[in-house]
Amino acid sequence: MPSTFTLVTRSSASIQALFDASLSIDAHVDSLRHTGERAIAGVTSGQIGLGETVTWRARHFGIRFTMTSAITALDRPHRFVDAQIAGPFRSFEHEHVFGRDGDATVMTDTLTFASPILGAIAERLVLVPYLRRLIRRRNEHLMSTAERGERG
Repeated sequence: MPSTFTLVTRSSASIQALFDASLSIDAHVDSLRHTGERAIAGVTSGQIGLGETVTWRARHFGIRFTMTSAITALDRPHRFVDAQIAGPFRSFEHEHVFGRDGDATVMTDTLTFASPILGAIAERLVLVPYLRRLIRRRNEHLMSTAERGERG
């Protein structure tokens, strides 16, 4: 059974700016530079769009991974979904939802994934906390990128 978690992030950036930053290959690479993550095939810079793919290479837990993801749903600027089509997980889907709450933009990330070798308990004890930290770090960078872009 897959593991799922949700992370909610509030930002002063506009929905459009945060949505665009979230689809930016360059912003993604910058946000996960500490993993050596880079785009090696498909869309490797700029924004990725519906039906397009990107192949990532990065080091996690001291192991080099390659993963190809596709944008499988896109409703600008409210929602998009990226899903692994080849890579280390049995399944991996990341839903990004954007909305407003008063003066804030709310970005909700929901990740649903299954490890090829770890069981549900190990996923919850190891992968969920690790991925939650990665997404939190990525979102902090995306917010900074979006807010800077709006200030011009």
